Amino acid sequence: MDDARGDARRGGGVLGRRVRAFTQRMDRTILWPFACIAVVLVVGSLHSSSFLSPEYLLQQLKVASFLGVIATGAMIVILLGQIDLSVPWVVAVGGMMATAATGWGSVGSALAIPVGVGCGLALGLVNGAGVAYLRIPSMVVTLAVNAVAQGLMIVHTGGFSPQDASSPAMRFIATGQTVLGIPNALLVWVVVGIAAVFLLTRTTFGRTVYAIGNRERAAYLSGARTRIVVMSAFALAGGLSALGGVLLAGYASKAAQAMGDPYLLPAIAAVVLGGTSILGGRGSYIGTVAGVILITLLQSILSVTQMPEYGRHVTYGVVIIAMLLVYGRGRRASD
Repeated sequence: MDDARGDARRGGGVLGRRVRAFTQRMDRTILWPFACIAVVLVVGSLHSSSFLSPEYLLQQLKVASFLGVIATGAMIVILLGQIDLSVPWVVAVGGMMATAATGWGSVGSALAIPVGVGCGLALGLVNGAGVAYLRIPSMVVTLAVNAVAQGLMIVHTGGFSPQDASSPAMRFIATGQTVLGIPNALLVWVVVGIAAVFLLTRTTFGRTVYAIGNRERAAYLSGARTRIVVMSAFALAGGLSALGGVLLAGYASKAAQAMGDPYLLPAIAAVVLGGTSILGGRGSYIGTVAGVILITLLQSILSVTQMPEYGRHVTYGVVIIAMLLVYGRGRRASD
């Protein structure tokens, strides 16, 4: 009996040490968004009993998947210590060009998704080339690309709302369900997330992204191909933003010129709220997932309370500024 108790105590001690070691390894900045999610859920349940229902939560995850795909690209760029302000119209280009391709007949319908994502990749390459090779600040070049994309889409539509409808495949991945009633859009986000985690944690590209975010010059002197990595990261961000636009167009059955406008600040806010340093070099994807879910739940509550759109933008801006101050102080302290 005493031996059994001793084994139990030793087992419990080992388990306790493992739990403590795990919590110590985990970035504590990740715990904050999860704690905030719990608080939001509790507050929401006080307002409506359906807030905690499985149907409502699954619907919120479906809505979050659109932002999650876009925020994945935003995170990769932010890890570099850069910023991508071309998100609104890259999202719109992805959705509008994908729906435009459906007008080419059956071949166009089959190519709609690749066309939309390909246009986003092209715009992302322009962003990356400007930052990596021309050394233009990312804020400037991405804002310029956003304006160029807007102009091209106005020329494409003649200034009118797009009339093309989304393809059946676009509607299927955005609104359908195939596995255990799980929305296909959520499955797309899961696949994108798994790929992003593998890319950032198990490849030379991912290690170089973190190295550039910490010290680009040191990464360059160590032999890393920093220019290629920067350009590739912006291309990925453009492709993921366009994929988000394709999903949104499939969800609404058509594209709209301003469809990407509501996603710039929420995407950045979700990334920084999830613990990714806006100065680059530090962050994990699980934190971004938590930030996306938190932003989506906040949007739901703000919609229920009928807060005006400007109030939501003020909220996102305050979050970004607050996290910038926190991480800025943290980076100076570590230096």
